[in-house]
Amino acid sequence: MYKSKRIIAIIPARSGSKGLPNKNIRNLNGKPLIAFSIDGAKETGIFDEIFLSTDSQKYANIAIEYGANVPFLRSEKLATDTASTWDCVVEALEQYHAIGKDYDIFVILQPTSPLRKAEDIINAIELMIMNSADSVVSVCESEHSPLWYNTLPENKSLNGFLRKEILTKPRQELPTYYRINGAIYAIKTDYFQ
Repeated sequence: MYKSKRIIAIIPARSGSKGLPNKNIRNLNGKPLIAFSIDGAKETGIFDEIFLSTDSQKYANIAIEYGANVPFLRSEKLATDTASTWDCVVEALEQYHAIGKDYDIFVILQPTSPLRKAEDIINAIELMIMNSADSVVSVCESEHSPLWYNTLPENKSLNGFLRKEILTKPRQELPTYYRINGAIYAIKTDYFQ
């Protein structure tokens, strides 16, 4: 089904994380974090290219060791903490186009979601193609219902914090909510551009 499509995995791994320095190459269960996304992409067997988008030659060397390609590093302007993943995708697609490689679909696999499975990636692509969707984004069930959330006023009063109809319902009767989990973003390149 997806065999006729050219698909690239883009793994965004900037080196300058301020919250947790070098988080993308931190050791997790004996491997650098980026290796899990690379391995997952390789296991699918669906990618024409597995690309690590990074500003660091050190990260690039690790990625190459695990089987990703890094034909170019991110530009300086995309190596800052204000650069978006989407800007990096644009740069990657333009750089690949410049060397004669174009892709029908790109899949963003963030290193900070190391537990995604190869079958989840394949299912996302199949779902997108079967439904003629322009994109598919992975979600997971929310840990807690957002109906139990609210903001607090300055005086910290809980008066009216929850809607009355929520107070009388058992938790099991509340609707199931989902949240985007960041593990998989599959998008048709034409639609994105």
